[in-house]
Amino acid sequence: MSEVLDPPTHEEPKLPGSERDLDPKPEWQPRYAGSGRLKDKVAIVTGGDSGIGRAVAVLFAREGADVAILYLNEHDDAADTRKFIEAEGRRALCIPGDLGDRDHCFRAVQQVVDAFGRLDVLVNNAGEQHPDENIEDITEEQLRRTFQSNIFSMFFMVQAAMPHLKEGAAIVNCTSETMYKGAPILLDYSATKGAITAFTRSLSQNLVYKGIRVNGVAPGPIWTPLNPFGGQPPEKMPEFGKNTPMGRPGQPNEVAPSFLFLACQDSSYMTGQVLHPDGGNTTST
Repeated sequence: MSEVLDPPTHEEPKLPGSERDLDPKPEWQPRYAGSGRLKDKVAIVTGGDSGIGRAVAVLFAREGADVAILYLNEHDDAADTRKFIEAEGRRALCIPGDLGDRDHCFRAVQQVVDAFGRLDVLVNNAGEQHPDENIEDITEEQLRRTFQSNIFSMFFMVQAAMPHLKEGAAIVNCTSETMYKGAPILLDYSATKGAITAFTRSLSQNLVYKGIRVNGVAPGPIWTPLNPFGGQPPEKMPEFGKNTPMGRPGQPNEVAPSFLFLACQDSSYMTGQVLHPDGGNTTST
């Protein structure tokens, strides 16, 4: 990639947003005791400082994994997540930086392997979104930036991880319900999620003969920093998630078990699949 666009800093200063500042606070805590399903594994969770990524990282730690969280710049949230991982008795590593930068992805993966000695699970969860009522309002810079963050980063992370992933390893990518049902104000974001789903299914076929499984998770509206800190228009937030069949947004700890299932051997006969923790949204369209 010849040019790496900087993360938004001026027009949207709140992005990516701090979980510490959310009210009410998202529910990220694991809901049940661990059973060693990732015992002594090493996992990378991108976007692991907050939201779904935090819930996944702490659940993986409860199940016995050492976890590296890659994140952009929310250092306080990352420090909290590290503390929660270590409280589960596992090692944690926090690596800030822009995952849209290929060189950073390769450096980060090498740092994880140097620290923990191996890599077994890659969770590609980081992403960004910007609401626009009209397609004419989507600037070329925003379009490039959204694809850079949401799908280019996944290619870069997988490329960096491949030398270290062995038979039995798992990759889990975060797509979205918007890929299936559309989102009129998230045109560029939805397009990246369609690309992620296609990437997941294609990569699963590419790697199946190496014994590496690749699956995805397509969450619905989940209460994380992504939407209230710029990912949705402020006037829409009071009704966020209420249009699902369940009548409410989901919580990060209601999504994390899908990632755990696909990361561990419980799903050993699944690859190229997508799970849908979305409150029934996808099936209602």
